[in-house]
Amino acid sequence: MKIGILSDTHTKLGRAKKVIDHLIENGAEYLIHAGDICEVEVLEYMKESKLPYIAVYGNNDAHMVEHHRTYNLVQEPHLFKIKEHIFKLMHLPYYMNPDAQIIIFGHTHTFECDYKNDTLFLNPGEACARNKSVSECLMLTLSDDSYVVEAYSRALKTKEWKVQHMNFERNKHV
Repeated sequence: MKIGILSDTHTKLGRAKKVIDHLIENGAEYLIHAGDICEVEVLEYMKESKLPYIAVYGNNDAHMVEHHRTYNLVQEPHLFKIKEHIFKLMHLPYYMNPDAQIIIFGHTHTFECDYKNDTLFLNPGEACARNKSVSECLMLTLSDDSYVVEAYSRALKTKEWKVQHMNFERNKHV
């Protein structure tokens, strides 16, 4: 299963849409937004994709509470399952204890991918291209024996997405 992950779209609706479109074009079957959504149109775009999705409130999303029941919007930390995989989703990296197989967070605007003690920690970086001149996102492919992470980045005013591949063998006994 392929899961498209983005974070920190802030007020950059056009960049958010390009990231979501890119993830869908590359086979995403599920979308996860790790907070600082800022614009309800981002949630609407995710919903209109017809893919299952989930988004967590970020520190800039208090105004989004009025849309809580309309969209799949959750508070952090949020534990959930996709197939047999246990996820923990948050915006702020405050709940980093390894109580899930995959921990997804945002806030720092910095891509992170670390697999330690049978837990995969992921931060997709920033979709908004605020702190650096690139939009970032990632694709996580789940299988019975591995996690494959494809980290995407696209420089502003370009159409080409660069990709970095990472593969982690899963411990099947966990």
